[in-house]
Amino acid sequence: MKSYIVKFAKTFLPLLFGLFIFWLIFRKLDFREVMAILRQDVDFRIIALSLPFGLVANIIRAIRWDLLIRPLGYTPRKANLIYTVLGNYGVNLVFPRLGEVWRCTMLNRYEKIPFTKLFGTLITDRLSDTLMVGLIVIAAFIMNVPYFESFFVQHPESLNVLNSVVFSFWTYLIIVAAGVGIWTFFVACRHFPLVKRVKKMLSSVWEGIRSIVSMKEKGLFLLYTLLIWTGYYLYFYICFYAFSFTKDLGWNCGLIAFGMSSLAVAVPVQGSIGPWHAMVIAILMGFGLTLDNAGAFAFCVHTIQQLVFTAAFGLFGILALPVINRDKKKQK
Repeated sequence: MKSYIVKFAKTFLPLLFGLFIFWLIFRKLDFREVMAILRQDVDFRIIALSLPFGLVANIIRAIRWDLLIRPLGYTPRKANLIYTVLGNYGVNLVFPRLGEVWRCTMLNRYEKIPFTKLFGTLITDRLSDTLMVGLIVIAAFIMNVPYFESFFVQHPESLNVLNSVVFSFWTYLIIVAAGVGIWTFFVACRHFPLVKRVKKMLSSVWEGIRSIVSMKEKGLFLLYTLLIWTGYYLYFYICFYAFSFTKDLGWNCGLIAFGMSSLAVAVPVQGSIGPWHAMVIAILMGFGLTLDNAGAFAFCVHTIQQLVFTAAFGLFGILALPVINRDKKKQK
């Protein structure tokens, strides 16, 4: 019973949290106005034009993952890499953050690569993404300092919250306590069987992370990373041209909205429902859009790209894996 409760909580509490944020934002909209915008002011052909950029970016992500796996001594099939990456996003729509575990599990099943080593390469994969998001946000901030200055002037509570976190005594106390707790677990309790198992698992994970050090094609890895995030940016920004009120906002507005929405994706909510909308709407309103226009843009783009399209190629990846690997099963 407890396990079912835990699974229920992990699945539905994040979704409820996201839906609550979604409700807080969209309850203030005039839905008749939003529906009128969606019927009359959206060029869905342009949104359709954006979709291949997201798909290609995820395929390149699978190819980049191969660069991290090969130094471990394995050569997985490209098709398995691509379909597990696509399926990863489909799983995350239902079970937030479990898609990464599913991805490693499936590749372990079909390619016989140790799960812990795969998970280590996945951590490297995600760390590179975190670095890219950080660089995008920093670049957006540097190129749009006046915008952020006016934002904090209009929303002083946001600056107050940031200052309270950075300069709080409790923040540093928690960091110190966490450090002492980790040291106690791994040093003072090093002879405990549980600690030994954790160390062994972390050793395998670390081997996967170190794959980037022994990787020969570091330049290619960097190129793929740039292509992935350029694809994601175009995936998002092309949609600006589908609406009359966003097509003239410019690439710098698109960069800010894209960077902040990428931060929202880190929130473990199915499909980033709620946090993604909040970020995009806040940025667009900062550039002069009305709440209804910003809400219509966020609702339309998120629904088509993050829900419908992601679910479609995610389901395709999940269903394709057993089909392309059925010959291996027959050989067994």
